[in-house]
Amino acid sequence: MVALAISAVYARGLYLISGAIFLLIGFVLFIQSKQPWHTFILHFEQVLGLLSLFFVLPFMNSIIRVGRYDKHLSLLLQDQAADLNHLYRRSSGVCHILGLFLNIATAPLLIKSLNVILHDLPKKVLTKFYSQNLLRAYALCLTWSPMEVMVSSTIDITKVQYFIIFPILLSMAIIMLGFDWLMSSYKYKGIQIAFHTPHFFNKKKGYKKAFELIGMLLLLIFMVSTVQHFLQKGFLFSVVLLIIPFSAIWSLFIKKGKRYFTVAIQHWKERTRGLANYFFMFLGAGLFVEMLADSQLLSFLKPVFELGTEKTLILYSTIGLYFFITSLIGFHPLVGFALLAELLQPFLVDIPPIPLSIVLICSSLSTVMFSPFNISVSILSDELSVQSYRIGSWNMIFALGYIGFGIVVACFVEMFFMY
Repeated sequence: MVALAISAVYARGLYLISGAIFLLIGFVLFIQSKQPWHTFILHFEQVLGLLSLFFVLPFMNSIIRVGRYDKHLSLLLQDQAADLNHLYRRSSGVCHILGLFLNIATAPLLIKSLNVILHDLPKKVLTKFYSQNLLRAYALCLTWSPMEVMVSSTIDITKVQYFIIFPILLSMAIIMLGFDWLMSSYKYKGIQIAFHTPHFFNKKKGYKKAFELIGMLLLLIFMVSTVQHFLQKGFLFSVVLLIIPFSAIWSLFIKKGKRYFTVAIQHWKERTRGLANYFFMFLGAGLFVEMLADSQLLSFLKPVFELGTEKTLILYSTIGLYFFITSLIGFHPLVGFALLAELLQPFLVDIPPIPLSIVLICSSLSTVMFSPFNISVSILSDELSVQSYRIGSWNMIFALGYIGFGIVVACFVEMFFMY
């Protein structure tokens, strides 16, 4: 309640408006439910894990900066790109790696690096290149990231072990990334650029940093899965619990311990000052989602999900369509996910968990590429001074293809491995 009150003072813009609407509707539904007043505070639990993750992520971001991983990968990106197609593939790969740790801060960093090489290109070509290259790679890296809230929330809902779906999600990300690279070879082949080799750049050290990052991620995945197995408190809980000690120990491993704590504490202070928007909107959304699920207002959807337990293709297609529509009309994907989780709860026993996890993750994260209300599209829109709907439109077909691919893979897994 204290966090909600403080964040209400500092929240701004769409976050303030949407949070107030969620709170108002949720409060009205709570009154109509005639539940005891002392239970009111219990209805915010839905989003606490998500907000906890926002709270600790700066500690992981800081280890990337202290270890200069972002700097080396940025320099690697600028080293002797042959043409625009070659650069598209290289920047896509770098974005995929950095996005696992820096989240949305990856886009501004890579735009700054790429501008050194691409400043002579026409603005129309440049903006389309950035929106397709960065947003697609970022969305695909989130597909298998254990620190992505959509992934951890899905695991907590379906009760699937992360290491079981990890190879499936990683394979899907690689296939879609390969398809994107194939398409780029037709779009950008032959467009020459003046390549730039940074001074004093050690290419061997750049590749070493990239492999070091991948090793760090694999170690984190192993540790999170182990903690989840022993504590039985959920995947998201395990991620939140481990991020700070894991990052601190890694800083000692790379011999940057003292600098890490200085940078991490300062970065954490800066980031938490900006969390008021998220806290206000998501706390309001938590109340709204839980009270809406307890009401009878969504009873008309019950036959759809009942049919889905018998014909899962219809269910998977409905989930994909749900995320596509709600992300376009103003629902933040995390809010839409929380609402859908409540709707699916009574039917989870009858739905195969692994295929359902695949569809939920792919459909929810596809919105990163095109939703004008997603922070990834909004930041890119500000960086490029291009309308967010226009940026989203350049990725719409690819995102729909990604959703469709997720549904096909889910049906394949269900058909050949579940029975």
